[in-house]
Amino acid sequence: MNDKKRGSYVDLSDETVHWELGASQSYGDYLQLDKLLAAQRPNSLEHDEMLFIIIHQVQELWIRLILHEVTAVMESVRRDNLDSSFKCFERISRVQEELLGAWRVLSTLTPFEYSAFRNTLGRSSGFQSAQYRELEFVLGNKNRDMIVVHQRDAAAHKKLEQVLYAPSLYDEVLRLLSRRGYEIDAATLNRDFSEPYVATKQVTAAWLSVYHNAVKDWDLYELAEALVTLDHKFQLWRFHHLKTVERVIGYKKGTGGTGGVSYLAKALELKFYPELWQARTSM
Repeated sequence: MNDKKRGSYVDLSDETVHWELGASQSYGDYLQLDKLLAAQRPNSLEHDEMLFIIIHQVQELWIRLILHEVTAVMESVRRDNLDSSFKCFERISRVQEELLGAWRVLSTLTPFEYSAFRNTLGRSSGFQSAQYRELEFVLGNKNRDMIVVHQRDAAAHKKLEQVLYAPSLYDEVLRLLSRRGYEIDAATLNRDFSEPYVATKQVTAAWLSVYHNAVKDWDLYELAEALVTLDHKFQLWRFHHLKTVERVIGYKKGTGGTGGVSYLAKALELKFYPELWQARTSM
């Protein structure tokens, strides 16, 4: 018996650990951690700037995943095969919860701490996030003025221009309703997709019919509720953004030139899918 005392540790003697990787890629290689973890480059020596950078990088990664999932949802809608879309909607919903959590972490940054490095940001601002703008366009909030700020990045500007003129998720959903026999005016289906969507009573009536015919068109009923959940959580994200900004900088102007809190407040009443909300009043 070995009487030598050992410290507390996990015994790996019966585990077939690959201590040598050979020609296989490693965990760090697969995730490109050398690039990912080298991307945090504060402008100052202030301790709290690292938090600010990482929170925004994490949100960009989550937005990238939402765009990936929304692309799959749109393909399901075009094929009129909604089953696979509901898993994607559920994943989007979970990611939206993580995005809300990011604001809770950022709200630990005090006004004094932020002011110590804010001036080093120059004019850089979340307003310039190409991915965020793409997500809003894809979900249905079209505004061609928003792509002007991306002119210095030719690739981002071109991508946003393409998404601006393409049908949004909601446009594809309305086409699906029409294919299923619900009355949607041709002017709505064939509109200029670069223009902001305008709600119509006819589309509201179509959604009311979906709810009243839920037994027959259960997948459309589920689709309607998935869209409402997505829209609802996006509104919560905007609200948490506003309150975090208000907590950290008060009513100062944003680094991107907007009014800060006053600008963010303008978006609080925005809804991607207005008729789905209007239909609730009529049920």
